[in-house]
Amino acid sequence: MAYKAPVRDLSFVLHDVLEVERYANHFADADLSRDLIDQIIEEGGKFAEEVIAPINRPGDQEGCHIDGDVVTTPKGWKDAYHQMVEAGWTSLAFGTEYGGQGLPSIVSMAVGQFTAAASAAFSMYPGLTAGAYHGIEASASDELKQTYLPKMATGEWTGTMNLTEPQCGTDLGMVRTKAVPNGDGSYSITGQKIWISAGEHDFADNIIHTVLARVEGAVPGIKGLSLFVVPKFLVNEDRSIGERNGVSCAGLEHKMGIHGNATCVMAYENAKGWLIGEEGRGMNNMFVVMNEARLGTGLQGLAIGDAAYQAAVEFANDRLQGRALTGAKNPDGPADPIMVHPDVRRMLLESKAFVEGGRAFILWTALQADLQKSSDEATATKAKDYMGLITPVLKAYLTDKGFHVASLAMQVHGGSGYTEHFPASQYLRDARITMIYEGTNGIQALDLVGRKLPSNGGRAIMSWFADIDAFVSENGDDEAIKPFVDGLADTKKKLQDGTMWLMQNGMANPDNAGAASTDYLHIFGLTALAYMWAQMAKSAQAKIAAGDADPYYVTKLQTGRYFVERILPDASAHLTKMKTGAEVLMQMPAEAF
Repeated sequence: MAYKAPVRDLSFVLHDVLEVERYANHFADADLSRDLIDQIIEEGGKFAEEVIAPINRPGDQEGCHIDGDVVTTPKGWKDAYHQMVEAGWTSLAFGTEYGGQGLPSIVSMAVGQFTAAASAAFSMYPGLTAGAYHGIEASASDELKQTYLPKMATGEWTGTMNLTEPQCGTDLGMVRTKAVPNGDGSYSITGQKIWISAGEHDFADNIIHTVLARVEGAVPGIKGLSLFVVPKFLVNEDRSIGERNGVSCAGLEHKMGIHGNATCVMAYENAKGWLIGEEGRGMNNMFVVMNEARLGTGLQGLAIGDAAYQAAVEFANDRLQGRALTGAKNPDGPADPIMVHPDVRRMLLESKAFVEGGRAFILWTALQADLQKSSDEATATKAKDYMGLITPVLKAYLTDKGFHVASLAMQVHGGSGYTEHFPASQYLRDARITMIYEGTNGIQALDLVGRKLPSNGGRAIMSWFADIDAFVSENGDDEAIKPFVDGLADTKKKLQDGTMWLMQNGMANPDNAGAASTDYLHIFGLTALAYMWAQMAKSAQAKIAAGDADPYYVTKLQTGRYFVERILPDASAHLTKMKTGAEVLMQMPAEAF
């Protein structure tokens, strides 16, 4: 199966749905044209298809190797990464002041979908670098920025985020890694970190770790944590690489999937590190890195689903089994392709509807990431509100559905999918981790209902409702897209109902909010995709009305119709479940489980 980058679909969303050129005055690169965007995504698609996709399956089979503390990536991966760096794909959205190309996030996240679909494990190396880069950029001193960001922007150096330790994952207040001031502005970092993606490898000359640690004597818990930049190799005053720092890889994790990515146990022994921001502000500063990673994880989960869907479509067209219920469709063959069977089509249409709706949701969110940097205060404030509100939804919902699509793809493959002769098993294995790392999806749901909804007096969710109401009001009389608009309006009402229920019941009993959080997040995800599908339907119908005979637009409407008729009704079940509250979950004693 050969992965095919969905360039046509991204172009439609970028230009016809989001009309991204309208926002050029908000971007740092105001000269960004449609032709330039199309050229970037077309070439990015080719690179993913021709360079990255071919190494995905061999990399999964070979995995990474460790000899002492030296980690080697699968055959061909180092060369592919160097091609990526030389072609400039790692520097798209980094600031021009540090050698990046300064393009908007919406462009880099479009290309990122291709990279993650072609090989999720490979995409993590530049993905972790982006998170570390933005964390340093947001909070570090100018000296640290000038020391590290130029090489990270080009991809010559890579980056990581180091949070988790053997005794703590979600509860980072239990971090034990300690930092002792050296008296010269640096700190000695000592401790162990686990599950560090891309923690050690052979791609780059230096690896820049962002490490959460506790300064000696700091208060216990979250408030005592600080964030440090700790390079694998120290950097000399002339920015050249110096001696090896006291950080090494103590082992590689043996994982269910993403075998091509080096998931490391990292040992810090009096490693020199430098404070990012202020002491005691580690979690505040790390949230910049974590939010970047969470958006990337949502993208990754959706992209794996896209690749799995493509493989399932190819298999369904090739595999001959049984006859169509309405009569043979391949009379000269021994059987019909399984594509003729309604249940196979159900699985494929469900996958297609989630993938295309999720793709639009990612690009819409990337646009908000760009608009939050706008010089227009009102535009920037609204976009920042949306980024805070939407990040947990995008991460959790799209990884849930990405895994669901990968599971459907395996089902379409039947017994063949359960073997390693076909790609379905790798997609399923790779997709599963996306629901866990960068904050489990249950944690994302708690973050949504506990922190993001009440933030600023609920300003973000009220703005979200108002935008949807405005769209419904503007397009409610358009008969051609009425099912999409009505579906959006109905699902938004359910989300609003769920929001009010949380306000009334969550404060009285916090367990009610916790028990309802996942179902509420799924209603939010359905509303978000309904909003995307309504906008896509409007744009596709406009093309058809204008006489455009491209069958792409008819297919888009047919896929959206499946979403409205067979997926959106799930919102009712989620609302019913969330309203049952916490009693049935919390009344059973622990020993009864």
